[in-house]
Formats: sequence, C-alpha cells, structure tokens
Amino acid sequence: MSLTSKQRAYLKSLAMTMEPVQYFGKASLTDENLRNVEEALVKRELIKIGVQKNCEDDPREIAEAVAERTGSDVVQVIGRKIVLYREGEDDHRRIVLPPAKR
Repeated sequence: MSLTSKQRAYLKSLAMTMEPVQYFGKASLTDENLRNVEEALVKRELIKIGVQKNCEDDPREIAEAVAERTGSDVVQVIGRKIVLYREGEDDHRRIVLPPAKR
C-alpha cells in the first residue's frame, strides 16, 4: 500500500506523542527485533522505533529493510526515530486513514 501525502501527514501527527516500542542497538537488525516489530504492528498498526547511538547502520536503511520484511510503510525517519505503519486486518483495524484521492 502506498500512502498519500495527506495520509502520511495524518500518521505523523498521531506518531508525534508516541514513545518508541522497539530500540535497535549495536546488533542492529536481528530476527528478534523483527519479530518484536511484527508483533507491535499487529497490535498497534502505527509504531515508532528508536535507533541507539551505538548502532552503526543508517536509520533510513534500517527503516527500508524493516518495512520490506514486515510489509509495512515507512511514514517518516527523523534523526534516529523511525515511524512505520501497516494497515490492520478488517476486524483489528484501529486507525482510519483519510481517503486517498483518485
């Protein structure tokens, strides 16, 4: 799913007050980190991830890799914070996005 700029702006506004649910440290992208991100996306749809200073990988590269592996969209990467979104299943959907223009 590709987000429109309006939808992305809406998700950014929701993420402003959120705390990171996962931190990537020196080990960077591990199977355990991916599993935790996957579980958080199922529960919350919109999550924030923190990249610690001891992680040598670029936060943008981490964001793209995590999004690709979890089937989510990168909402934004600011500094060492990553915001990801993945639409929930119909019966578990919590966030209603603004409609996309055609």
